[in-house]
Amino acid sequence: MKRHANTLFVTTQGTYLARKGQTVLVRIENETALRVPIHTLDGIVCFGRVSCSPWLLSLAAEEDVTISFLSTNGRFLARVVGPTSGNVLLRRAQYRLADDEGAAAAVARALLVGKVANTRTVLLRHLRDHPEAAGNGSVRSAAQRLGRIIDELERGLTLGALRGIEGDAANTYFTAFGKLVLANEKHFAFNGRSRRPPLDRTNALLSFLYTLLVHDVRSAVETTGLDPQVGFLHRDRPGRPGLALDLMEELRPVFADRLALSLINRKQVKPKGFRIMENGAVEMTDATRKTVLTAWQERKQQEITHPFLKEKMYAGIVPHVQALLLARHLRGDLDAYPPFVWK
Repeated sequence: MKRHANTLFVTTQGTYLARKGQTVLVRIENETALRVPIHTLDGIVCFGRVSCSPWLLSLAAEEDVTISFLSTNGRFLARVVGPTSGNVLLRRAQYRLADDEGAAAAVARALLVGKVANTRTVLLRHLRDHPEAAGNGSVRSAAQRLGRIIDELERGLTLGALRGIEGDAANTYFTAFGKLVLANEKHFAFNGRSRRPPLDRTNALLSFLYTLLVHDVRSAVETTGLDPQVGFLHRDRPGRPGLALDLMEELRPVFADRLALSLINRKQVKPKGFRIMENGAVEMTDATRKTVLTAWQERKQQEITHPFLKEKMYAGIVPHVQALLLARHLRGDLDAYPPFVWK
């Protein structure tokens, strides 16, 4: 089992990351602001104008620590990883299964069961925790519709049919999602997903959290030895980490959506912590971004019980566990992939 390690997020513009021995030096205006032993990290994420020394890049590659570069508002730019070390037999099994329409559909169906079940749980928890909230009728109807979709997924379906069901489920969920915003409703109004660019504060928050999640999931997939580019639900497209996006689907409601709602409803993020650009895009301020990153790290350090393994673990380990379970299925050790279904 992979140890639980931290991700170092660097948001201060003009920061320079260097190496001293086995330690990462975070230098701001020629002063060392932080020293972090490389063995305590599983990733480094740089936002905006942040640079790294070649010697640090080399150390990170040697220690299997991925360095990702994002724009200031969280758009992925590039990543630096070490040599591919995956098990060639595992990857060949992955490729064979991805090319088998029926086998790929079976994995995709399991992923969607996890995703839809978890979105439904988000809605049901809202109804349980806030029984008198306005808009609960719409939330209840959406939860019922998602329950019927889960039943539909029990039937043998083609990949095309599964993708159609995914779109229906996502539309149902996000139509009701705005009703879960209970604080500063006017400023955090949500009327559906907008991505490139996000057009409201809630979408900006969700997109940023999804970027953090896909970074963790992709790292987990690569650590396990799988090919992050070859998915089952998300088909091959140059530059797109299909498998990482597959595994991310079932985790988004639990780790990203719930955290976004918590940050809004507890007023940990405020309307003034977002900027509206001339083209209508909404971006977070540096202070809000740091608040979200701190909450993300704290969420990863919470202890949970894995629903399939029945073992206690840190939430940050879950992407690695799911990647390992998928690998076990590909090798034939598990009859089916067990999705992460939140209770």
